[in-house]
Amino acid sequence: MTCVGVLDHLVMGAASLQQAAAWCERELGVTPLAGGRHALMGTHNCLLALASPEAPRAYLEFIAIDPEAEAPTAHRRWFGLDDPATQARLAQGPALLHWVAEAGDLPRRRAALRRLGLDPGEPVAAQRGLLRWQISIRPDGQPQLGGALPALIDWGDGAHPSAQLPASGWRLHRFQLDLLPAGLSATLIGPQGRLVTLP
Repeated sequence: MTCVGVLDHLVMGAASLQQAAAWCERELGVTPLAGGRHALMGTHNCLLALASPEAPRAYLEFIAIDPEAEAPTAHRRWFGLDDPATQARLAQGPALLHWVAEAGDLPRRRAALRRLGLDPGEPVAAQRGLLRWQISIRPDGQPQLGGALPALIDWGDGAHPSAQLPASGWRLHRFQLDLLPAGLSATLIGPQGRLVTLP
């Protein structure tokens, strides 16, 4: 899907950041770096570097509803976090929900997808601390094609989160999109060549 850009990061949903950190420590042996809050969406996150030669700025984002934030009223939260089925799934443990593609020309890429009958959503300005970006979000908050169609992101001339992330010892080994049945999967490679597939 060259019209969407290159992989920026993978999104793993979690019922809480404590759940996400416990999973990461148990399965990968590392603690993710605290990220921050997204006031626009009422969410917060933590991050893990996954840079590889094929995706030099890739990272894993664990995202959860922020219990201390107000829920957005004008739209639903991103990545399907308001969906009851997604919440039930995340209650069992963190899960790979979506991926985000870096798209330098977001309007042109959106238009190309819409010509294919796909709806990546509208560009929305978002921020977390000093980080600022534009990201495509559907009004219903749901990833399309089971998460196989990415959200599009444009960091502009600003900083990228990967610049603040220490090496984790893990890198993205394989990333696969499945249209039938719709979904996505990713495998990480870590110390001593250990492979872990994201749930």
